[in-house]
Amino acid sequence: MKLDVVYFAWVRERIGVPRETVETEAVTVAELVAELRGREDRYDLAFSDVSAVRVALDQTLTHFDAPLSNVREVAFFPPMTGG
Repeated sequence: MKLDVVYFAWVRERIGVPRETVETEAVTVAELVAELRGREDRYDLAFSDVSAVRVALDQTLTHFDAPLSNVREVAFFPPMTGG
């Protein structure tokens, strides 16, 4: 399946692009992250500590074990703070 993957803040800085279209066989967000980490060192660095990364599927916050079925967009970003 094809997914639009969007990166924000320091995740974007480490990967070097704000968004990309990814062809994947991943079933969950965690599997997608594993595929991305295997691509290049920059992805491995960005996702080396997933506890410091949040994810949204089609603009809805979720967890790394969430399924990717029927998803169009995956966004990765650091934790948000209120204020």
